[in-house]
Amino acid sequence: MFEVYCDESRPDSLSRQNKDKYMVIGGIWIDRDKRNRLKRKIKKLQKKHNVYGELKWRNVSPSKLDFYLELVDLFFTEPVRFRGIVVDTNKVRIDLYHDNDHELGFYKFYFQLLLHWLEQTEHYWIYLDHKKNKNVDRLHTLSKVLNNASFSFVESVQAIESKHSLLVQLADFLIGAVGYKYHNYCTSDAKLKIVEKIESYLGHPIKKTYKTEFKFNIFEIEL
Repeated sequence: MFEVYCDESRPDSLSRQNKDKYMVIGGIWIDRDKRNRLKRKIKKLQKKHNVYGELKWRNVSPSKLDFYLELVDLFFTEPVRFRGIVVDTNKVRIDLYHDNDHELGFYKFYFQLLLHWLEQTEHYWIYLDHKKNKNVDRLHTLSKVLNNASFSFVESVQAIESKHSLLVQLADFLIGAVGYKYHNYCTSDAKLKIVEKIESYLGHPIKKTYKTEFKFNIFEIEL
């Protein structure tokens, strides 16, 4: 039984309301029985560094760098996985493939993120950061199509507030690092150090990976 905690970066890029090229959606996969242990370790790390509030990429700063570097260490040494999908929004044809509905296109990319890591006969509880949708049935539809398209059991897809979920926050942090790398930003020495730390674990730059990459998987979708 697995839980998946998801977040996204720059979804407004789909509607050309953001100057950035890439949208990133990502999730943390963790065995349900191991979720509380990881949360305890993150809280212990927070206490050690006196860092509280949400663990977000935008909150990475020189004063909190040591905490976030150790958070990277924790991720790579714990039995938890990350998968992200990178979308070049300049190539997305909302009019042609998504009925001129940016929200529909957004959840189709969520479907692509999740589907290919669902294991046969396994049970999943999926949590997305709360997002106001025009169509209130989006999450129910996402759950339905995931079950129809796989041989796994998606027990639920529900929205939660990131401020109440350390693992959604961890997803936000890793998504932020991926987006920072893809956009070739150099605006923060602290953030560059985080990217370098992740890459030192990977043994290569943050970039697209094979589907079989288990720990830190990047799906650079071809459109």
